[in-house]
Amino acid sequence: MTIHWTAVYVLWLREMKRYVRAKSRIIGSLAMPVFFLAFLGLGFRRMQIPGMGEGTGYIGFLAPGIIGMTLLFSASMQGMSLLWDKEFGFLKEIMVAPVSRVSLVLGRIAGGTTTSMIQGLLIFGASLVLGFRLPGVGALAFGFVFMLLIAFTFIGLGLIFASRMKDMQGFGIIMNFIIFPFFFLSGALTPLENFPWVIRALSYADPLTYGVDGLRAVLIGRSSLPVLVDLAVMIGFALIMLFLGAYFFEKSEGV
Repeated sequence: MTIHWTAVYVLWLREMKRYVRAKSRIIGSLAMPVFFLAFLGLGFRRMQIPGMGEGTGYIGFLAPGIIGMTLLFSASMQGMSLLWDKEFGFLKEIMVAPVSRVSLVLGRIAGGTTTSMIQGLLIFGASLVLGFRLPGVGALAFGFVFMLLIAFTFIGLGLIFASRMKDMQGFGIIMNFIIFPFFFLSGALTPLENFPWVIRALSYADPLTYGVDGLRAVLIGRSSLPVLVDLAVMIGFALIMLFLGAYFFEKSEGV
């Protein structure tokens, strides 16, 4: 199957221009994560986390979870862009272009991943200002891998729902209903060990759990699961979600 890289680049560039021009979108997407970091991270900064060791304060525990939350919300809501293109006819126009559907999917994924990663890195920068300490540059490089996998996973989820829906308002409501359980079950705010066993079992079915735990493993050297387990599970989730997202995108009624 031929991939038309010019089409991938054009769709990626379009998403970048839309993102840069929408100043309110950038500020609005960063406000809630920064509030979580500032009020929870500073308010509980002296609290020791069970199982995380003496040197890990709450800001160190919280920062990877808030980075994961930022990627979750940003990537999942990328489906809104697809619904906008359906609404105004742009999607139908690009679908009749002489390029493969795979190229169109890759362009959307590339654009959504880049904007999500930008937001995640901005939150990482905010966490450094608030007192988070990075063990080294290598840790950031490995953290970047987990951030990419989180973005891929939830961009795929957003494409699945956006491909099956036509109402933008309905999409926002449905996605908020879905992504908040992902967030709270992931252990982003509290250790998994504090959950009752029923909730903990549900947490292990949540892909964000492994993404956040993997980020903690590489950024602070503490985690609930082995980092290789986190990495393997996240790769599996990312591949499955991207495949399903591309499949439903191609079968979308709006095209």
